[in-house]
Amino acid sequence: MLKKYLIVSKKILPDVYEKVIEARNLINDGNVKGISEAVKKVGISRSTYYKYKDYVFSPSENSIGRKAVITMMLRHEKGVLSNVLNQISSVKANILTINQSIPINGKASVSVSLDISDIEQSIDDVILDMKKIKGVSTVKLISIE
Repeated sequence: MLKKYLIVSKKILPDVYEKVIEARNLINDGNVKGISEAVKKVGISRSTYYKYKDYVFSPSENSIGRKAVITMMLRHEKGVLSNVLNQISSVKANILTINQSIPINGKASVSVSLDISDIEQSIDDVILDMKKIKGVSTVKLISIE
């Protein structure tokens, strides 16, 4: 299912990966004012944080490979979101939450959290298929557990 990903023990990796996750958690939990404060607190540079922030995730113990969060930029046109949701349904992913911003300059940001425990293809293939939908500008995997 997740052919492009590996589960690797932290013991063999440089500590920078764990620090990136720690900085992201500080930001997401609101424990710091911003990225600069978070990276100072964990002892990494801003460039290191930006380099790895979209590529390192910390899985939870009970649900490895079961949930994913995807963000998209969609054109503000009839049926675009509906087509995305139909695509998600067709791969047997279950939608847990949907958050959509107000369209600005003809585009809206949409964040979708999914239960992917029943999908029959890789999450990478799901994202590639979503990118092919007319009206979808960008699709990005934010986190997976």
